[in-house]
Amino acid sequence: MRTIDWVDDAIEIIDQTALPGRLTVLRLNTVEELVAAIQRLAVRGAPALGVAGALGVALAARDPERAPAAVRLLETARPTAVNLARGARRAAARLPEGPAAVLAEALAVRDEEIAASAAMATLGADLLAELCGARPRLLTHCNTGALAAVVGGTALGAVLELHRRDGLGGVVASETRPLLQGARLTAWELGRAGVPYRVAVDGAGPFLMARGEVDAVVLGADRICANGDVVNKIGSYAHALGARRAGIPFVVVAPESTVDLETPGGAQVEIEDRGADEVLGYRLPAVGADQPPAADGADPAVGAVNPAFDVTPHELVTAIVTERRVIRLDRGERV
Repeated sequence: MRTIDWVDDAIEIIDQTALPGRLTVLRLNTVEELVAAIQRLAVRGAPALGVAGALGVALAARDPERAPAAVRLLETARPTAVNLARGARRAAARLPEGPAAVLAEALAVRDEEIAASAAMATLGADLLAELCGARPRLLTHCNTGALAAVVGGTALGAVLELHRRDGLGGVVASETRPLLQGARLTAWELGRAGVPYRVAVDGAGPFLMARGEVDAVVLGADRICANGDVVNKIGSYAHALGARRAGIPFVVVAPESTVDLETPGGAQVEIEDRGADEVLGYRLPAVGADQPPAADGADPAVGAVNPAFDVTPHELVTAIVTERRVIRLDRGERV
């Protein structure tokens, strides 16, 4: 099953907010429905967002007068990941040729991301075996499998390729607070693939590295800047610091579509802030109900800061793997 696809003149997506409890497919017929799904993370992940942006323009192309406004709405639905705006703009360039041309371009974006996943899996698995030796134990963060792409995935695709080769020593899936993309989505994908794994809270990652339980960190990217800075899910920077202190590789696997040579470095990237609600609520497992942070649930002094992404400086990145190349930043190679 594809995470996102064009089916009978509409977009169909797996609703990632429903996982792992249930597998639900949503059918989206308008740009407004798609934008709402993007903003509530029903569809997420850099490659999948690029496809969403392109397919969204295919929906918009049905109404030429409103199409430019719809394209702008798609481009700005989430500001940090470069793929969303890039996919939308690529499809929008075909608007003068009519809806059929726009759809053809959008489907080309989809097919290119599918091919990229397969290539990244091979190159990423090869590099991890080279860096770590036989059967490495890997820590991954957020979700970078098929759910983040269309099929296959980015960093998790490389992990699964090692598993297929019988060359994987184990996986630690970092929970990825506050929305638990690791504990909910990566764990779900690993379980379906039959890969043994352990879930760890985000803060445990550097300590697990320090005591020798992790051989490498492998994760994806929402944007790779011209200098090699990596913008990825919040918590990635802490894992990079832990990896540097432990002397283990920190490997980024992401498609060429995330490489943004127009942005010099991470300081120039707008980091999405998703607001307080995701942070200030928590769930008590024994009760099964969402609880406010304050006893009465109405403390006006309670605030939160909730950046959805962080920036890992290029100095902390061992290598970047795309579908076309391996960039060894630790050897001075440039993006």
